[in-house]
Amino acid sequence: MNREDLKLQLKIQIIEYLNLLDKKPEDIKDDELFFGGSLGLDSIDSLELIVLLEREYGIKINSTTEGRKILININTMADFIIEKQKQHD
Repeated sequence: MNREDLKLQLKIQIIEYLNLLDKKPEDIKDDELFFGGSLGLDSIDSLELIVLLEREYGIKINSTTEGRKILININTMADFIIEKQKQHD
């Protein structure tokens, strides 16, 4: 899967996992901050994003420091997933 397809898939999954029923994938910008931005996500949402990464991509986040580097926006999540997939190939 290429990076653009992955970003679209992530947007769809985030809407589903976080019950953002008023959002469409195109409403979420690739560089829009998850926390402190217009999405208005909170600490409970960060846990849901971690669950999403584990269930959908088999990726575990092992520390809050790692989570803060990954759960910034769509771009950082996609880049992290791609990097992890390369390590397993």
